[in-house]
Amino acid sequence: MKEGLLRSVRRALEGKLRTPLPPPLGSSQLQDAEARFIERFLGNGGEVVRPRDPEELQVWLAELRREFPRAAQSPSLPDLGFEIASPEEASLGISLALGAVAETGTLLLGSGEGQRLQLLPPAHLVLVPSGRVYPDLSSALAALWPFPSALGLHSGPSRSSDIGRITVVGVHGPGRLLAVLLSWPLEQLG
Repeated sequence: MKEGLLRSVRRALEGKLRTPLPPPLGSSQLQDAEARFIERFLGNGGEVVRPRDPEELQVWLAELRREFPRAAQSPSLPDLGFEIASPEEASLGISLALGAVAETGTLLLGSGEGQRLQLLPPAHLVLVPSGRVYPDLSSALAALWPFPSALGLHSGPSRSSDIGRITVVGVHGPGRLLAVLLSWPLEQLG
């Protein structure tokens, strides 16, 4: 019975297009991990902001507050000027990334701030500290040791194609994911 089921699945998948995985990074590509992260993260449906300095970030955040006035914010971040709300009521969640992986365009988020903050608001803003973009997952994990109790890997907005192979964005988490790459120490935010 098991073999019959597997045969029917294989037949159904024959000739179907498969989404190719991105090629692994070569040694020359490792030098600019941040540019590769941006390319892959945008390809995954995320959005990226690279402010030049804290002042430019504050101007951008002021514009973002008009679109998302109520935010649930990680307690590890300084006050960013949003009206603070619970994750259930917030239009935006704001987190601090432990790091980012260039090879796959993935943000690494720890469990300290809670999954509700990362998953319940319809949009999620993640600040990536300077020097925390790693070329590949193994480099990131080596730098993060010891690990938090849980580690979330977010490679773009939530999406699902469970029903009728129709992709729906924002079903199991935020439908919009924004990464802010900081080029200065986090302490300069507050």
